[in-house]
Amino acid sequence: MMGLQCRDGIHADGGHSLVGSGHSDKAALISAAGDSVWAKTPGFEVKPEEMQSIVAALAGGAAADKLWTEGLHVAGERFVVFKVEGRSIYGRQGKNGIVIAKTTQAIIVSHYGENVVAGNAAQTVETLADYLVGLGY
Repeated sequence: MMGLQCRDGIHADGGHSLVGSGHSDKAALISAAGDSVWAKTPGFEVKPEEMQSIVAALAGGAAADKLWTEGLHVAGERFVVFKVEGRSIYGRQGKNGIVIAKTTQAIIVSHYGENVVAGNAAQTVETLADYLVGLGY
């Protein structure tokens, strides 16, 4: 994927960085089809069935409705979903959280720790998503 790389996090040309922002401690960039991982931080393993669940939930309908009762599993952890809106899903697990945003060709999956303000994590992910959409990704 042109313009993206993964060193200690996911970076895009133009200075957009997830982990480098301090608002994410681990992240992955997966295909919009949920069939491949394009980039990830070391140790952040989003399983194939989790990718498919994310894709289905972002499509809406019954899969999105199930998030409210069953939560969302990412990298083997269950998150209680508190917001599903358009291209985005937000969840919490204790003091940690997850922000997911879909672009034209990709899905950003970003985890944040207890010392991060959820709003800052969301803004960082949404800004990167907007940037990628602007590039056609």
